[in-house]
Amino acid sequence: MSRHLLVPMDDSETARRALEHALAVFPDAELTVVHSVDDLEAAYGGGAAVPDTADRDRDPEFFDDVREIATRHDRDVDTAIVEGTAAEAILEYAREEDVDAIVMGSEGRSGVSRMLLGSVAEAVTRRSSVPVTIVPRGE
Repeated sequence: MSRHLLVPMDDSETARRALEHALAVFPDAELTVVHSVDDLEAAYGGGAAVPDTADRDRDPEFFDDVREIATRHDRDVDTAIVEGTAAEAILEYAREEDVDAIVMGSEGRSGVSRMLLGSVAEAVTRRSSVPVTIVPRGE
């Protein structure tokens, strides 16, 4: 039975480590890398500037890194962009797409936005109906 894993992704080293972990530990799983776009988060400094409507349909530049990492593992990954607050968007995607597990970095944001908006990893872990693996920040 093939497993479907979800790897939430932002432009952080911790998210890349989570992808590397998922590819190495689950070699036969179907992987979907998902990035959430949230106007509120961007307004509070948690991400890039709020993208134009036309730009929302384009993959973020770091998806090129995602594909390169997958290629190094001789794998393909699916990618998706979802809208909404990160934790809500991740959990909704996991429910709608029958995801079996989530593998994510322990932190992506930092500074003021993390204090104002809370930890995405913590919120996902607390509210997920599927197992969540948290990959720690590397030293």
